[in-house]
Amino acid sequence: MEALTWFALSALAIGAPFLYPRWSLRRALSRPLRPEQLTLLARGLPIYARMAPALQQQLQRLVVQFLHQKKFVGCAGLEITEEMRLSIAAQACLLLLNRPSKVYPALHTILVYPGAFVAVRPEVGPGGVVSHAEQGMLGESWSDGRVVLSWDDVQRGAADWNDGHNVVLHEFAHQLDSESGANNGAPYLGSRESYLSWSAVLSRDYANLRHDAWYGRHDSVMDHYGATSPAEFFAVATETFFEKPWQMAERHAALYGELQKYYRVDPREWLAPPAPPPAAEAMPVLTPPGGRSYAWANW
Repeated sequence: MEALTWFALSALAIGAPFLYPRWSLRRALSRPLRPEQLTLLARGLPIYARMAPALQQQLQRLVVQFLHQKKFVGCAGLEITEEMRLSIAAQACLLLLNRPSKVYPALHTILVYPGAFVAVRPEVGPGGVVSHAEQGMLGESWSDGRVVLSWDDVQRGAADWNDGHNVVLHEFAHQLDSESGANNGAPYLGSRESYLSWSAVLSRDYANLRHDAWYGRHDSVMDHYGATSPAEFFAVATETFFEKPWQMAERHAALYGELQKYYRVDPREWLAPPAPPPAAEAMPVLTPPGGRSYAWANW
């Protein structure tokens, strides 16, 4: 009898670290968001009200899991509020709808600053001398399971859902990108055919955005920051897909199609088409001086 008791207790001690998280998550998911939490969620995600009820329910469940599994830390004296947690969680989970994926499994902490924060970056100067320069940041996504956000810019992104700029969508797109094993603009897609199509389309549009950025063209749908690297292109394209879907679908139809296959939603269902722009003179066709050309990105 004592041997059986000892065996049972040993088995319980070994299995508890594996069983408790599952039990705890099921318990959390059994408790729906309260009415006041739903009000904060809708305030932090303006397109929520235009979603189909099934998607709203799905998003609520993802948000509950996100809040249960992730830790929020206020920085520079900021006190984390329920509004901050729900706004960030709702925008981050928007990227997970209809996708059979876990809720950012590598992420464990979200650090929130009151506003733009300063990050120190190493710089290599002449002769290989390494120095450190300060850089103002709105957000960062780290490979060690942390995301850093400016609350002012989280609010700004939620207040204007049509400008193509959203720090939460941007940084959590980086989190999805890294799930493939590298932050290179190619998230986990599931099949060789998907990667081939993704690479062809995104490489071409990335090269075109680099061209626009080089010549200072201001009629691009996507922010020129996306020309920095393939990883930043994917993050900027994600912002544009969710905030300027009509413009992207018109100007970058193939890119919109790739993102729609990946994210499995069509944000045009949640946003009215933009008003047609006023008539303007045709933009001159710009050609590279001296026949300069750009190499395509290596995905």
